[in-house]
Amino acid sequence: MTTKLRLHGKIAIVTGASRLQGIGAAICKMLASHGADIFHTYWTAYDQSMAHGIQKDEPAILQEEIRRCGVRCAGIEIDLSQPDAYKEVLDAATAQLGEPSILVNNACYSTNDGYEALDIASLDAHYAINLRATTMLSVEFARRFSQQRGGRIINMTSGQSKGPMVGEIAYAATKGAVDALTATLAAEVATRGITVNAVNPGPTDTGWMNDEIKHYLLQQFPFGRIGQPEDAARLVAFLASDEAEWITGQIMHSEGGFIR
Repeated sequence: MTTKLRLHGKIAIVTGASRLQGIGAAICKMLASHGADIFHTYWTAYDQSMAHGIQKDEPAILQEEIRRCGVRCAGIEIDLSQPDAYKEVLDAATAQLGEPSILVNNACYSTNDGYEALDIASLDAHYAINLRATTMLSVEFARRFSQQRGGRIINMTSGQSKGPMVGEIAYAATKGAVDALTATLAAEVATRGITVNAVNPGPTDTGWMNDEIKHYLLQQFPFGRIGQPEDAARLVAFLASDEAEWITGQIMHSEGGFIR
């Protein structure tokens, strides 16, 4: 974005921001570039379990890059699947930076588990991060928000309403529930000066795509390129700004016209 959004002095919590190639990291840097102070969460044990992995110093490097924008930055390594983690995140952010006015629920849990492989453990693991943590962070953020206007909750989804995600039942079900949460919570907290929206970034190259996947996906993007983390980050920054104060309860598909 070339236009400077009015985020100076605002404090943003971004969950699931650790890998430098990730959407969470891009969101942190985009918000910071517009003046917001950043508090991010990360959980390296999950990143290490994924095929793309993570280098142990990536969260620290991310913090350095954020601070180079001239803003404050702090973070916490925390397992958001723990029942009281949402309170710990908000307590730590407030203690280190002040009262947050922006919450970006970016953290997620995702494994392949079609109907033949799906079990209780996998479903519960998806629920704990994708829905329970997102919901409790959002409602606790709203309960604590003491300003009269300018509150922003932005949830990351994956376009479950636009078509099936074969082989990802637990992920699709829990992320689809976030769409429902977004619409209902938006109506409840509007009187507190808080907007609630969701962003679907579509297939995004965060390091998990091999050449075969990229070749397949390129045929489905009318612009002739695959989505990048910065594409989603630009929309999140806009939704976090004062310019978006009249937008709430929306599921926004920022996926470059992706054809399913």
